[in-house]
Amino acid sequence: MRYCICFSYEGTMYSGYQRQKGLSTIQEKIEDALYQINNSKKVSITSAGRTDKGVHAMCQIAHLEMDVDIKPYQLKRALNSHLPEDIYVRGAYQVGDDFHARYMVLEKTYEYRINVGEYQPLRRRFVYQHNYPLDIVKMQEAISYLVGEHDFRAFVTENETKESCVRTITEATIRKDKAYPNEIVFTFKGKGFLRYQIRNMVGVLIKVGTGKIAPSKVKEILESKDRSQYGVTAPACGLTLLSLKLQEPYQYIVEEK
Repeated sequence: MRYCICFSYEGTMYSGYQRQKGLSTIQEKIEDALYQINNSKKVSITSAGRTDKGVHAMCQIAHLEMDVDIKPYQLKRALNSHLPEDIYVRGAYQVGDDFHARYMVLEKTYEYRINVGEYQPLRRRFVYQHNYPLDIVKMQEAISYLVGEHDFRAFVTENETKESCVRTITEATIRKDKAYPNEIVFTFKGKGFLRYQIRNMVGVLIKVGTGKIAPSKVKEILESKDRSQYGVTAPACGLTLLSLKLQEPYQYIVEEK
């Protein structure tokens, strides 16, 4: 029987989402919990994507196969009873055999947060503590160059230069947060992103915000396809996979309850 789970996690204490030998990961914790639920039989999960070390998720999904006959609400309850408190299953659903967590995703929304005010220790795990002013107007001009279909080779790690780096960003915005006035929020929407792409783009946008480079330089860097130009990576703590948009009829899985 195939299920889909929707879950959230704080990535601070993990070496990323994907299972890695000898390291603590989100996938490992969930699969270990499923092993106990599935009569000590291994269960592998396939997610919508992977997040790096220290990155968080408000809305992640994964599909899995279970041998035991268990109702979705029971699966959710059982998983949460076995998972650590920084991982939480928001919902569990029985889905058709054609459901695939990765291929059902139409759009992903990521959010990156920066604190430009005084250091806030209670926010340190979720916000990059830059603690210096940034010019939002200039960064808003610069981020506009990243919208659309581009080869983002200049914003990915070197070990990915052999594959296609063409991706489409449908929306990219910068705003001040109303609840936290000293926090600047970057939002990126697209079907998929490359490893470190968002953090690398934010790193360059911070350079714009501090006045070290002009907004138009972002366009030059993008078109250069050269990672060696202003290769700055923003810290992982500020990045969160915020939401997913799924193909119908499965959009209900990720809707707020």
